[in-house]
Amino acid sequence: MFFLFLLCICGLLLQGNAQDRASLWRGNDRSGRCHYTFTVPSPMEATCSQVGGPEVEGLKARLSVLEALVSQFSPKDIQPQGGHQGAAARPQPELQEALNRAVGERNLLQGEKERLERELETLKLRMEEMRRETERLRSRPCLSQNPVVASSSTQQDWGRSRPAAGSNQMSHLMTKPNRQGDSSNLRDSAWPYGALGFQELKAEVTEVPAPDGNVDNTGCGELISVGDPVTHRKADNIAGKYGVWMQDPEAVSPYGPNMLWRIDTIGTEVRQLYGYDDMEQLSKGFPSKVLLLPDPLESTGATMYRGSLYYQRRLSRTLIRYDLAAEHVAARRELPHAGFHGQFPYSWGGYTDIDLSVDEKGLWAVYSTSKAQGAIVISKLDPHSLEVKRSWETGIRKASVANSFMICGKLYTVSSYAARDTTINHVYDTGTSQGKAMSIPFKNKYGYNSMIDYNLAQRKLFAWDNFHLVSYDLRLGRQQAN
Repeated sequence: MFFLFLLCICGLLLQGNAQDRASLWRGNDRSGRCHYTFTVPSPMEATCSQVGGPEVEGLKARLSVLEALVSQFSPKDIQPQGGHQGAAARPQPELQEALNRAVGERNLLQGEKERLERELETLKLRMEEMRRETERLRSRPCLSQNPVVASSSTQQDWGRSRPAAGSNQMSHLMTKPNRQGDSSNLRDSAWPYGALGFQELKAEVTEVPAPDGNVDNTGCGELISVGDPVTHRKADNIAGKYGVWMQDPEAVSPYGPNMLWRIDTIGTEVRQLYGYDDMEQLSKGFPSKVLLLPDPLESTGATMYRGSLYYQRRLSRTLIRYDLAAEHVAARRELPHAGFHGQFPYSWGGYTDIDLSVDEKGLWAVYSTSKAQGAIVISKLDPHSLEVKRSWETGIRKASVANSFMICGKLYTVSSYAARDTTINHVYDTGTSQGKAMSIPFKNKYGYNSMIDYNLAQRKLFAWDNFHLVSYDLRLGRQQAN
């Protein structure tokens, strides 16, 4: 009994001694949460055992990593991170679209580079062939100018038939037969310039069409045919893949009637207008005048008339008349209800919603409206104020044709912009308000025709075909009497 009492007394003394050395710690952990820690020193052990120390330290390190990860995904952090990720995810479609456009442009440039490399190799081969042909011709001996010795009778015959000085030495071979079916005089039994193994004469035959009584290229009859394209120039860089070139049929000083104008229409700020004194300077690429337009231009629908450039302002249905001599905007007006910036383009696209043109009847706008449901609308414009005088709805869907042009108040549409051999497939006469289908052969020589306009000054078609400036001759029928 005494032993138990003594044991209790010792326990109380030890407990009191331990309480004197106990400590309480209060603080935040790594996640910011408050913790209370109560520590009591061991009454039995002076130091802790080190058995399993590395394992404990490894567990502590892993526990620290786990606590850090848990703190990152705690509720207070999830919402801001989720909101930030959503904001960052929103522009992904725009970035992807920009990337797709960049890749497309890169592929286009790569294809153009490969095509130019192929053309360069072809030109090198041709130059090498021409060089070999030149060397071959230089190595051949010239024909002797002295006649060889022949029999006396032959020499006498040659003396009588020899051409006079200054005449064509081949003319004695061109004698006519003595009678129908007799061609004996065309044979030369003794060639006086040496015993050559073979001599051949070739005649070139040029086909001359018989006069057509129904053709009148000075009048305003219906279009009969379009000639093959004639190339005048190729654009210098990628900005010239699409464009417009034109000539003022009623030029105003200081620019002459032979002045030609060009605009490259690739880009978002198309404002440069290049002027050339004549076709030769255009072909060489030497502009005599460069004008900076005050408002950017949209697509390939511009035209020239009476000293002014007429064009559509970018991203709008506003038409602008720019005075070339004064170099300022002389008039601007919206084209009522006209689609713009890709609402009603031609089949090749290119924001060709509004197409301006000039012919014998004046200034025209070709476009469409929501009311017309995409059908081509033709409007006659006042060249001074740009006011609409009269309009016609054709019933031809604008997106189904590649391009169009006006001649003598008649609208003609082209079926395809890419097919090498296509047709002019519709005509609409504003004089009778009637249209009809037709089929006149038309060639896209370079496979991407982005602009076709009637040039009243030369009575030709001007076109921009895949970097190339080309023109077409026209044949018109006689105008029918009313």
